[in-house]
Amino acid sequence: MAQRLQGSPDLYAGRGPTASINFITCHDGFTLADLVSYNEKHNEANGEHNRDGANDNNSWNCGWEGPTDDAAINALRHKQMRNAITMLLVSQGVPMLLMGDEVGRTQYGNNNAYCQDNEMSWLDWMLREANADLFRFCRRCIAFRKAHPVLSGRTFFRKKSYGHNGFRDIAWHGVEAWNADWSDSSCTLAFTLCGNQTQSHTEVDDYIYVGMNMQWESHVFELPVLPGSMRWHVFANTGMPPSEDSCEPGTEPLLPDQRHFLMGARSVAILAGK
Repeated sequence: MAQRLQGSPDLYAGRGPTASINFITCHDGFTLADLVSYNEKHNEANGEHNRDGANDNNSWNCGWEGPTDDAAINALRHKQMRNAITMLLVSQGVPMLLMGDEVGRTQYGNNNAYCQDNEMSWLDWMLREANADLFRFCRRCIAFRKAHPVLSGRTFFRKKSYGHNGFRDIAWHGVEAWNADWSDSSCTLAFTLCGNQTQSHTEVDDYIYVGMNMQWESHVFELPVLPGSMRWHVFANTGMPPSEDSCEPGTEPLLPDQRHFLMGARSVAILAGK
């Protein structure tokens, strides 16, 4: 995960992060909504007895296969979609978003819908209204990425400081600041990007903190102390209800507790230090 968030320097050494096309889903496989709604492919409508399409979808149905009226399951699915969008749009490299993922488009579990010229493969524009919260969140994350050049650098981070404030261009954290847990069983990870610690020094940006808690329990994350009079502000927190999960870039509210952040179960948060 750390390699992918950095634009995959392990794969594109010598080429830079812009060589990395990042995506969660694409035209082959599940849509994002189906990725969190189905454990297995459901390609019966293709007429090949469900033998076509990939079997390794890396998906989780959040407790029920397919559509459900269970409010808790549906809320978790929407949170997981927002988690995926968040991690995609804070990753170095070129983000690629599958058409309709921003509004929760489904193919009803079909991961090989190339042969379906019907509602299964079409984009229902009414989804923008039905899933307005998800669309708004996605739009804001795109706007946040565009507002912060440190999220789309052209050179790989070197994990070093180019100034005298103690912050490296990228630093990794866990529930403890400056102390990431790299064990295979870890479900928590965080990192900071220092906007004025770039190799080019051509653009000065805010500090960015991204915390990820993929465990089923909440955790308190210790925050790194910002230099001088800078303070952490909250841009996005998928652990909050959809109406409170994000704000317009530049209007981030001040975080009351500057030393700790309560990261909800299976949630991602983005803070801006300024």
